[in-house]
Amino acid sequence: MADAKLKAPRGTFDVLPDDALKRRELHRRGWAVLGRAGYRPFETPVFEDTDVFKRGVGPSTDIVRKEMFTFEDQGGRSLTLRPEGTAPVCRAYAEHGMHKLPQPVRLWYWGPFFRHERAQAGRYRQFSQVGIEALGSDDPSLDAEAVLLLAELLEAAGVRGTTLKLSSLGTRESREAYLGELRLYLREHEGELSQDVRARLDQNPLRAFDADHQGTRAAMAGAPRLLDRISPEDAEHFAEVRALLDGASLAYVIDPTLVRGLDYYTRTVFEFESHKLGAQSGVGGGGRYDGLVEELGGPPTPGVGWAAGIERILLATESKFPGAPRPVYVAIDETGTRREAFGLLTALREAGVRSELEQAGRSLKGQLKHADRIAARGVFIVGEDIRWRNMDTSEQQPVAGVEEAVQIAVGLLA
Repeated sequence: MADAKLKAPRGTFDVLPDDALKRRELHRRGWAVLGRAGYRPFETPVFEDTDVFKRGVGPSTDIVRKEMFTFEDQGGRSLTLRPEGTAPVCRAYAEHGMHKLPQPVRLWYWGPFFRHERAQAGRYRQFSQVGIEALGSDDPSLDAEAVLLLAELLEAAGVRGTTLKLSSLGTRESREAYLGELRLYLREHEGELSQDVRARLDQNPLRAFDADHQGTRAAMAGAPRLLDRISPEDAEHFAEVRALLDGASLAYVIDPTLVRGLDYYTRTVFEFESHKLGAQSGVGGGGRYDGLVEELGGPPTPGVGWAAGIERILLATESKFPGAPRPVYVAIDETGTRREAFGLLTALREAGVRSELEQAGRSLKGQLKHADRIAARGVFIVGEDIRWRNMDTSEQQPVAGVEEAVQIAVGLLA
């Protein structure tokens, strides 16, 4: 009995050619937006020392508690497939002494990430993100710049009708005082909370604001808000971020319950939501993380950044991304030779023309049918001479040689 057909692992997917073209176009548009703002491309390894995420992301987060793909290598070291991009960038900033570079250091990245999540539309266990990190400045204009760049990228990608949610978590010091107040409130309502929230009441009570549990959500409606407890300095910083966004005419909604899912955030946090994505509406977001580089062994360094899911952007987009240009096809009749046809193919490609060659042993009639199936603009038929067939009009004309054939094909691109 034959073995069962193999499939991609659950929660992963194959990027087929049409979708790969859309992703390539999105990458091009993202590079254009971020490059104009002085952000330079940057890459970190796909797997990191597990402590990068335990120390950076936070031991009480869902990511560290139950979503990371962690394994032991042959040397007994604990490694983790990266579940997010900010902690690795901060590790690299500290490791390579990037604090010695002109500040702020502006970086952007694109690549695969991994989380053991429940697979659903737009959320996979292997997924791709585009993100930025700006390290070395706590100026509120850097926060506003980050927000505006994500808004610009989503606009360039054709994502319309988004809602920007905005809040501030204050500094870690001001947040600690608030957390004591929040814990007291949660203990008074402990019977209404989900088991997961109760289990993390001491470690991370802020996560209660993200709960889907109906009783928890009802209890949190009356909870004290961190935004009302931040220090005067944090409030001034947040007010300046809002003023800069107002000046740029970017609409937003203040959401005091917005906490994001990672422990490293301080001060500004934000998220863009798209109604096209249903209940899991987040398309991208981020915030400030002023203590993260130091937590990972570097000098005290403020930072701000964001990440957006490539698959989620493509689900939410209203753009019709351009496909590949229509090819020119090189056919061979019974009097032609493969070497002559291959020479023409090579000349066409050297001239920048997308072109394909008959390589399946079809008859001339079969080759013309195939050219129609691949939406070829035209066919060069190589025989005793060369003929050009326009596939849109079915008209044919003789061609003097390879040089004239290239001129015809290049003319189609003009």
